Amino acid sequence: MAEHVSADDAVQATNDDAASGKRCAVQLGYWKDPYLQYFSRNLERKAPEMNRGYYARTKCIKDLLSKVIHLTRGRCQIVNLGAGYDTLYWRLKDEQLSVENFTEVDFPSVTARKCYCVKKAKVLLESLANGDGDIRMSSSELHAANYHLVSADIRNVTEVQQKLKEAEIDFAVPTVFVAECVLVYIDVHHTDALLMWISDNFPSVVFLNYEQVNMNDRFGQVMIENLLTRGCPLAGVEACRDLDTQRSRFLNTGWETARALNMMQVYNYLPAEDIARIEKLEFLDERELMEQLFLHYCLCIATKDGHQLGLSKISF
Repeated sequence: MAEHVSADDAVQATNDDAASGKRCAVQLGYWKDPYLQYFSRNLERKAPEMNRGYYARTKCIKDLLSKVIHLTRGRCQIVNLGAGYDTLYWRLKDEQLSVENFTEVDFPSVTARKCYCVKKAKVLLESLANGDGDIRMSSSELHAANYHLVSADIRNVTEVQQKLKEAEIDFAVPTVFVAECVLVYIDVHHTDALLMWISDNFPSVVFLNYEQVNMNDRFGQVMIENLLTRGCPLAGVEACRDLDTQRSRFLNTGWETARALNMMQVYNYLPAEDIARIEKLEFLDERELMEQLFLHYCLCIATKDGHQLGLSKISF
């Protein structure tokens, strides 16, 4: 049990690392995020290829969500699993990309810290109030007009179901689930149960999953070893063998479509002017390093379209 708790603590610590890295990329001008400063004060300078990776990841997730929001004319919901210090809700709102319900789920220790950060930042609280000022907050959960931050262990499907109900998620409304470097830390048995529960209960649903891939080669093995030294075993690495295993985890759990692309493919889909802009920000000594890194991360887009909205066409 002690080892299990220790592994959970180490996984949660990766949230701090990601927030610090993203904040540095924002400071360098890769993208605008005036809200991250309220959650992370650290500025850990990352290698240029990692900063480009953060940008591609952030850009593609936001663009895909934007397409779903426009397709549904805002009548949709977003559930961010293992959200950490993500500022997506506020960034989407700044672009007038509103949804009926935006719910974030994470471990209680993480949501407690996020609640504390939100409580201290007037700009975050005012945005959540949405005019009516009704915000309910406990030590680790927060409920506002269309934003909910709830604590749960997503390995426990019963707990997830209860928390989503408390967050007023309407299972009949088109919903997008987002997971960024989350499922890789969960054993495939629990992940399969979660994915099957979602596909069984949401008739119109999209899942955007960003995480590692091609983990069987030498580069992948080094990534695994480095995380192990930090106490972070990749319990779900079996599904990260290649793009086929990433797709299969959805197709075998009731989803209708699943498309997986490595991040080099995603990067090449980005607008040429965006790529030209960010590649001027920092000198990259060897492009091969970036390509090698990007080939070991992927984005999988899975859909189930019971209302025939055209969700399967959501892509770049």
